[in-house]
Amino acid sequence: MKAGIIGATGYGGLELLRFLHNHKEVEEIGLFTSSEVGTQFSDKFPHLTDIYDQPLLKLEDDALAEYDVVFASTPSGVSSTIFPSLVERGPKLIDLSGDFRLKNLASYETWYKKTPAPQEIVERSVYGLTEWNERAIEKADLIANPGCYPTAVLLSILPLIKNRLIDPSFLVIDAKSGISGAGNKPSQATHFSEANESFSIYKINEHQHIPEIEQAISMFTDIETTITFNTHLVPMTRGILATSYAQVTDGVTQKQLVDCLSETYKNHPFVRVIQEASAVGTNRVKGSNYCDIYVKLDERTNRATIIGVIDNLVKGAAGQAIQNMNVQFGLPQQTGLQLVSYFI
Repeated sequence: MKAGIIGATGYGGLELLRFLHNHKEVEEIGLFTSSEVGTQFSDKFPHLTDIYDQPLLKLEDDALAEYDVVFASTPSGVSSTIFPSLVERGPKLIDLSGDFRLKNLASYETWYKKTPAPQEIVERSVYGLTEWNERAIEKADLIANPGCYPTAVLLSILPLIKNRLIDPSFLVIDAKSGISGAGNKPSQATHFSEANESFSIYKINEHQHIPEIEQAISMFTDIETTITFNTHLVPMTRGILATSYAQVTDGVTQKQLVDCLSETYKNHPFVRVIQEASAVGTNRVKGSNYCDIYVKLDERTNRATIIGVIDNLVKGAAGQAIQNMNVQFGLPQQTGLQLVSYFI
């Protein structure tokens, strides 16, 4: 297989390269850019000297059309201008930005403050939450890879909503992310002296992943709801820990909550239901494609605390994208992704 990466110099692009390099079915990787054509990739990233000593390629439809799969790891608003002309030209297309996730274009404009992709292309896209949409992904030629926060949140709460174990009418979700989630463009918020030894909240009640989570809940459970969702920046490089709080249905027990999660994901290799709170943490999944889930019922309040933990750059981006690629091409989902977490 030939795989192309648009946005190869970003953190998501680097992770795509790291995993695709070890993928047994990928024989060639093309690295594309819009602004640094001809620059040696290893000059930008010396740790890849003698591994990827190749020039960055110009973004051209004819060149991209020669690949079996093309990933776009770009800021929102970019892939919507590139992918429409590649649809039906040959390659499978996997977008890691938010350009094709929201089916309502007015909602996209409101939350992303950008011009949406053409409606017919957005309608054609398939939401790439692998564990919940595998059959549609198998047939898709355009994948909208989920956001990092939605991946951690949805994998942890969807089974409990679908099986009516928690009340979806009042969901409060508190999520924390490492700084790499902001990308590699310098900003005041990610400046070391601003972020180090500081724990901050951002985009209060305004995060663009809110409509994505609500849309996915409706898509997979047939339940319409609104959520309270807020995000925090933690002074670490990688990882997301999303904590959701929900009222449980009368009579629901701790065992029922755990059994529901375990049964849902028993045949899904990258989701692990954790039994002990002490075993839950971002360092347990760092560098890997795992999502760890933990749930605890508070019998005093009849509320459940539901935790989803991922590496935002892997299961929240590049890893899930390659997992989707594997499904599209009829490969085992674990192909190229069986890496143990860094842990420390």
